[in-house]
Amino acid sequence: MPEGDTVFLAGKKLDRALAGRTLSRTDFRHPALATADLTGRTVLGVGTVGKHLFTRFSGELSLHSHLKMDGSWEVYRAGARWRHPAHLVRVILADAEVQAVGFRLHDLELLPTDTESRLVGHLGPDLLDPQWTDEHAERAVAALRADPARELGLALLDQRVMAGVGNLYKCEVCFLLGVTPWVPVSEVDAGRTVALARKLLLANAWRHEQSTTGDTARGRRNWVYERTRQGCFRCGGRLGVGTQGHDVQQRPTWYCPRCQRGPAPGK
Repeated sequence: MPEGDTVFLAGKKLDRALAGRTLSRTDFRHPALATADLTGRTVLGVGTVGKHLFTRFSGELSLHSHLKMDGSWEVYRAGARWRHPAHLVRVILADAEVQAVGFRLHDLELLPTDTESRLVGHLGPDLLDPQWTDEHAERAVAALRADPARELGLALLDQRVMAGVGNLYKCEVCFLLGVTPWVPVSEVDAGRTVALARKLLLANAWRHEQSTTGDTARGRRNWVYERTRQGCFRCGGRLGVGTQGHDVQQRPTWYCPRCQRGPAPGK
């Protein structure tokens, strides 16, 4: 599933391409929206909340989309060839010059703009909220501390605690804290954990190359995430890989037995 910074960047790309444009063509290839037509509406802007995208139109109407595991929004010049096959298209928003195409978008909904909170009101503070304040941080810290026995990795992925962390940042935050993702929340500094998660997402919010090490060269971007062959970026040691979570929430999880203390599968 895309991280919050990936969704944030997608939202900014859509906003730059569509804001202020009046649509001359819309095409919804989604069962629930098959008859929808937004032709003639002006795009007011595109915003994100955690991993949720909202494209807002004149007439107090919003289009909600969620990228899930494999969805994407791409922008093309009018008439340009798409990089993906047409059968993967779920929505097209276009005028005479630009077309925004949503591929593999499983979650799509049109709703009144003033009811967007129905879909995101349950989320914790958005780590990439441009209006972030100390109050946001305090809310996230309180939510993280609310279940001290919970595995830290699971708490980090819970969007009700703070919105935006995915599996990559889960693994990397735990590495930088020096603990495994299976350590209980009570064993870490909650304030430092929230600040670190926000710092990493902010560092990558405006670029496609996600780096937690500060190095954007291929093969040097992460400390442990997906580094099974290369080993730990810090010590060079062999990494452990386990699974965390259950059912649809289960995720492969990387950690360094040398650099991180705490429980792990098989330890």
